[in-house]
Amino acid sequence: MGPIAAQPLLSNALSAKYAALQRSFLEMGQVVVGFSGGADSSLLAYVASSTEGVSATAVTAVSPSLAGAEFDDCSRLAESWSLEWVAVTTNEMEQAAYRRNDVDRCFHCKSALMEALQPFVDNGATVVLGVNVDDLNDHRPGQRAAAEAGARFPFVEVGLSKAEIRELSHAVGLETWDKPAAACLASRIPFGTEVTVEILSKVERAEQVLRDLGIRSCRVRHHGEVARIEVEQSDLQSVIDSREHVEQRLLALGFRYVTVDLGGFRSGSLNPHEPTANS
Repeated sequence: MGPIAAQPLLSNALSAKYAALQRSFLEMGQVVVGFSGGADSSLLAYVASSTEGVSATAVTAVSPSLAGAEFDDCSRLAESWSLEWVAVTTNEMEQAAYRRNDVDRCFHCKSALMEALQPFVDNGATVVLGVNVDDLNDHRPGQRAAAEAGARFPFVEVGLSKAEIRELSHAVGLETWDKPAAACLASRIPFGTEVTVEILSKVERAEQVLRDLGIRSCRVRHHGEVARIEVEQSDLQSVIDSREHVEQRLLALGFRYVTVDLGGFRSGSLNPHEPTANS
């Protein structure tokens, strides 16, 4: 696929960034893309795979913190876009430091990912991740772990923001252009509360209750016996209208209390400071 400078809806500056992204992949030659199926990693995988002269493999990390629906999305997208796609199992749940869930939990998770990708690196590939310039302002210890292990962040290198990634994704026809952020399930657990498979499963099933109502952006924050629901302000009324159904389903999962956060959906609301990026 050649440069998209002819795209009528893109500014010259954004077309130039896309071309720079392609040149970056060509310079690396062989890449392995961390592929979660979100807007960022999807564009990264698509561009790497469709740039002539680049050998690209999209890799999805599988662990209890990945929702089953997200894995299914990765599989479907890989097939639709003819990506060379591999799923690898990561072992962060085997690490006490990860399960302890301190503010550097993501460091241990990303370290486990980089360890799982080491065979690709040994064969000459460069690990690339979909970090964008907006992510640099948030609490993201996983970025440090990835960078220390040799990963590159092409979007940061060419100066692409989240909004620009969505615009580019829309321009090339990717259905993920407006996909809501879907951070790992562990991000729903307050720091200091141990990460367990049981809690991760409970959160996943609770959020599926909301998605079954047609709500795309949601979080169910796990506060012990309390489920704190975050949805976009535009979806608050839908949750309230369905409150008996939602409460019944979440109580059946083992929660004792079900609350709706009137502040609405806030990415990374459990982070140590008010975030500016996705979690």
